[in-house]
Amino acid sequence: MSFEALDSPKLRSFHRRLTILSAAGMFLDGFDLTVIAVALPFLVKKWAIGPGLTGVVASSAVVGMFFGALVLGHLTDRIGRKAMYVVDLICFVVFAALTAVSQNVWEFIAFRFLLGVGIGADYPISSTLLAEFVPAARRGAFVTAVGSSWFLGAVCAYLAGYLLLPLGPDAWRWMLVLGAAIALVVICFRAAIPESPRWLAAQGRHDEAGKLLLALSGETGTTTAEPSQPWLSLFKSPLLRLTIFVAGFWFCYDVAFYGISIYTPTILKNFTAGSASAAYLGAAIVSALGLLGAVIGVFLVDGWGRRKLIIFSFAGLTLMLIALAVEPKPALVILVLLFGLATLFSNMGPGVLNFVYPTEIFPTGVRAGATGFGTAISRVGAILAILVFPRLVHDWGLQAALWLFVVAAAVGLVICIAMAPETKRRTLEELNRRGGDNASVMAGNAKQRASL
Repeated sequence: MSFEALDSPKLRSFHRRLTILSAAGMFLDGFDLTVIAVALPFLVKKWAIGPGLTGVVASSAVVGMFFGALVLGHLTDRIGRKAMYVVDLICFVVFAALTAVSQNVWEFIAFRFLLGVGIGADYPISSTLLAEFVPAARRGAFVTAVGSSWFLGAVCAYLAGYLLLPLGPDAWRWMLVLGAAIALVVICFRAAIPESPRWLAAQGRHDEAGKLLLALSGETGTTTAEPSQPWLSLFKSPLLRLTIFVAGFWFCYDVAFYGISIYTPTILKNFTAGSASAAYLGAAIVSALGLLGAVIGVFLVDGWGRRKLIIFSFAGLTLMLIALAVEPKPALVILVLLFGLATLFSNMGPGVLNFVYPTEIFPTGVRAGATGFGTAISRVGAILAILVFPRLVHDWGLQAALWLFVVAAAVGLVICIAMAPETKRRTLEELNRRGGDNASVMAGNAKQRASL
């Protein structure tokens, strides 16, 4: 099907509205996942949580994300983008509210897990729906803008924690209620978003796709059948190499990012003479630098290109983590600066391109499922960092434990140098054809490496 009608100037306001609504969901993802870093010290004291259970509390939502992304991402390819676009936020409202009123640690873990299912679903749903509507020339900027809103949510979680500290031991409950209230508002606006015409065409519903294009832009296009592909085709040639690339770099990014972000206030508190407010303020600065990195990525992705951006960012992340690992007794200012720069580099490249690459290089029939699979594998990296890092700090000390993140970042760099394709300014239909033939997507790697 010809989708040039989606590039029509008449759709600019629609593209902006869709971007804002998708970004709102990602903002809530960042807020709800990061708020546990703010709440954790309160919860440990309130329920006398031991070191072993602390990791379970911190990772419960991330574990839920694994299942939500894997199952609901695939379901989004089966039943459509629109329905799941609303359902996942209903999960936000219900389970964020239930987590806020938890009466013991086990209720908290259970509700955070279910909240994570909804969060995990939003990754493939929001990015896929947006990518299938926006013009090729600006697709990178639109989709990375959605990714960057995650980090805005993270910054707001830290600031909310800082501002709500005067409410005492139950301040964390109000943070979670705030997330649920925002989600409730977003649901009302998301309900008006139409189904993706590309998904309709992939299901053979060409008449519906044509009518939708006509209603949106006043233009129609000719329809052609797109070959149907089952989810398992992600693990067979020619798509297997693309699956390995996306899952590999995303896994490495999450090992480094979540290990830093979840425990930033806890780590900084050891350098602030026990001051919780100073630790949260330092964590907010780190998170703000991460947001700045994501914004830089938004501006570079369509001009500089995906491949150069992700390689440069992984290289910068690796260098910053090495600097952290070799500094024996860093001052608080140096620690915040290095953590902040590491987060800036990580978010400038892989932190936003993890939303772009899977929506571009995989065909429509498996696009959300592929994004969901990449998200799920990345959660394994996040869980590894969250559960293993505290034990390594306890056994080896902070500096030695940071080498786990150095190794992860270095492996991510190698994966991107070897496998990252360049996809800027190509239509999804062109990339679908190249993805189906595989060799065409990866053929430019040697030339791209030579140009770096």
